[in-house]
This record gives sequence, C-alpha cells and structure tokens, in this order.
Amino acid sequence: MTSRSPRLAARALIVHDDRVLLVNAFPNGKSDLWCAPGGGVERGQSIPDNLMREVHEETGLTITVGALVLVNEFHDPKSGFHQVELFFRCGLVGGTVDHRWTDPAGVVTDRQFFSRAGLNTIRYKPDSLPRVVFEWDGCTSYDPLERLVM
Repeated sequence: MTSRSPRLAARALIVHDDRVLLVNAFPNGKSDLWCAPGGGVERGQSIPDNLMREVHEETGLTITVGALVLVNEFHDPKSGFHQVELFFRCGLVGGTVDHRWTDPAGVVTDRQFFSRAGLNTIRYKPDSLPRVVFEWDGCTSYDPLERLVM
C-alpha cells in the first residue's frame, strides 16, 4: 500500500422546512447510502467556492456557505484511501430540487430532502448527521476516523 495524503472534501448541510438535503452518489444503484452534497476540494480555489461549485453541479442549487459544523474522517484500510470532510451549514439562495437534474460528472443519481424521522428509513453517513443537523449547538464537532462503507 502506498502512502498518500488524505483527500480533503467539503459538504453542505442545507436545511429547509426542518429537512436536510442528501444525495445518493453511487451510479447504477451501487449503494443505497446517502450523504450531504459536496466533494473534493480543488487546488487554487477556496473551500467555500469549491463547495458552492460542487453543490451546484450535484443539485442545480445555489447556496451560501456558513459555519463549519463538523469535521469527519473515513478511510478504507485495504486501498489506503483516507478522506477528511468539512461540513458547513449552508443557506439556499436559488433553485429547487429537480429529480431530472443531471450531475455533469454522472456521480449523483438522486437528491432528496429528509426530515429527522425520514433519516430513520435510510442509510446515511456520517453517523452524527442527525445530531449536527437537528441539534447543532453552535460548536464544531469531530467524528473520529471510521471505515468506508458503501
């Protein structure tokens, strides 16, 4: 296994009408796992700019980036993949969730708002998602390193 630096990613916690927007980023039904929209940070662009771009690509929505809420880490011991994700509270500025929207990268296959009760009906990551979305106390949390799941 080669030693690689962790990949940095940014994710948006977009809450509207007491529901959080999640995406399924597994083409061809590879997994039923849902996560917050966002993705890898590209060099030479700020983290908020990266996040606004990623959210627009994946959902068609325009957002503002607010407070850092959560730092989450996950890894795959077999491949050596390790990702550090920064979750930000974000505001919805424009657009609506349209299930016909096509992610130009072809990664996100579905997008949907979920209530807290609705989260009990799906698989999602990170595990602390309901707490940081629906019980946020204004402080940034840290989720310790967990194994990659699909």
